[in-house]
Amino acid sequence: MKCSYCGYNDSKVIDSRNVNDAIRRRRECLKCNARFTTYERSHTNSLMIAKKDGRHEEFNREKLANGIRKACAKRPVQLETIEQIVDEIEVQLRKSGLVEVPASTIGEIVIERLHHLDGIAYIRFASVYRNFADIDDVLAEADAYAKQSPIRNSRAQLPLFQEDDLDLLNGKVLKDSKELAR
Repeated sequence: MKCSYCGYNDSKVIDSRNVNDAIRRRRECLKCNARFTTYERSHTNSLMIAKKDGRHEEFNREKLANGIRKACAKRPVQLETIEQIVDEIEVQLRKSGLVEVPASTIGEIVIERLHHLDGIAYIRFASVYRNFADIDDVLAEADAYAKQSPIRNSRAQLPLFQEDDLDLLNGKVLKDSKELAR
């Protein structure tokens, strides 16, 4: 395996683990001693994606992962979570038995996963996938999202205030507002 740091053609395997439908190998370069990770997957029959414009292209999991990574940029979403989502989507598509899958099907699966994972990532992906024309479309989608789950926190995000803090804060705000009203 070629080292991703120095390009040397030989490395040793330090650790191997099964991850969904792949084998994750932790490697160490025999020249520069840098460590990197590789994934081995069995090559199955190609899965074709039918694009909206009529083109057909082979399923590319890296392209899918990049789209999800962009939507989750600067959000409290672990890279492992994104890889897991991509793995699950690929397995779901391959298990469907279809040789060709519409791109819209993949987009809807991603939208559904991001909807449950992170609201901002969901809106970002939806704005590109659904080709929002202007800010009104974004606001309408954000309102619909907020109505479905008004107090949704990301699984990875800690609450801003504890319950006790909220009670104290509410008491102080009420007291301050009464003083201002006088």
